[in-house]
Amino acid sequence: MRQLSYVEPGRVRWEDAPDPALPGPGGALVRPLAAARCDLDVAMAAFGLFPGPFPLGHECVAEVVEVGPEVIGHRPGDRVVVPFQVSCGRCDTCTSGRTAGCRTFKARAGAAFGFGPSGGGHGGVVADLLAVPAADHLLLPAPAGLSPELLCTLPDNVVDAWRTVYEPLQTWPGADVTVVGGLAASIGLYIVLIAKALGAGTVTYVDSDAERLRAAASFGAEVVEHEGAWPKSFGRSLITVDNTGDPEGLACALRSTDDYGICTPVAIYFTPTVPLPMLSMYTRGVTLRVQRCDARRELPHLLPLIASGAIDPLRVPTTIAPWEQADELWLAPATKLVLTHST
Repeated sequence: MRQLSYVEPGRVRWEDAPDPALPGPGGALVRPLAAARCDLDVAMAAFGLFPGPFPLGHECVAEVVEVGPEVIGHRPGDRVVVPFQVSCGRCDTCTSGRTAGCRTFKARAGAAFGFGPSGGGHGGVVADLLAVPAADHLLLPAPAGLSPELLCTLPDNVVDAWRTVYEPLQTWPGADVTVVGGLAASIGLYIVLIAKALGAGTVTYVDSDAERLRAAASFGAEVVEHEGAWPKSFGRSLITVDNTGDPEGLACALRSTDDYGICTPVAIYFTPTVPLPMLSMYTRGVTLRVQRCDARRELPHLLPLIASGAIDPLRVPTTIAPWEQADELWLAPATKLVLTHST
């Protein structure tokens, strides 16, 4: 088969690789129909965040090709959404709903497709075939009537956006939301879409990129164009999202969080320590929630809302391109890149 591989910082290429074997009696082989580039994928390939070479991509919708004899919930020909994290569904963390912390599949960067040895050595989704363990647990039936181009955006970036606002808006219906920064280019815009669909009050979107600001405004956000040093705050919202990747930006997002509100970073900090305004957070009761999204846990809650049409991720500026152009476009500028066999 062919797969898109990270070779070295700034270089990806198509490579021939052996077809993957069926990963045990409970596993499946799937054929990706469309794959999306996660916001993190650009940094991974451009800067070599994880040692390579390794196959790329971890957001896809796929068709089941083959299943092991113990698989009862899927058959060849089924369309499935593939959560980006790999989990077993049987260990104590999985059965308690913490599938992103699966004890069976462990890795330095968390078990996941498309991260190479740092993700446990699982394959990448920009490939002709993908081996999926624990298929009955991991694979989710794709809602009917939705395009592969839409569905492939869900397994990481859309569900990552979802988790920043869904639970807080259950606690505080109609609360205001502020997204500070545009580092994770698509996630910040997905947050605006989802927050508006879930009935948030005023949604404020802060960024320096003109295209993203226009998109956020078209979704109903109040936009703030910002460059340079971060101010003390952008007002106060009960729900804030740090999308800056800058310790000063994080501090700004925390100071923009209203009393007893919650701030969730979607930007990743690779430095071992990040200073925090702890006294202000303590006296105002601000919660800082730092975690990866748990894709397998959250996707079943998100999929019905997507199927209803309440959220259309393709409203975010999306470049849809033929599968064969993956090597040319993987490192090219795009808010969201989708590769499809149907284009």
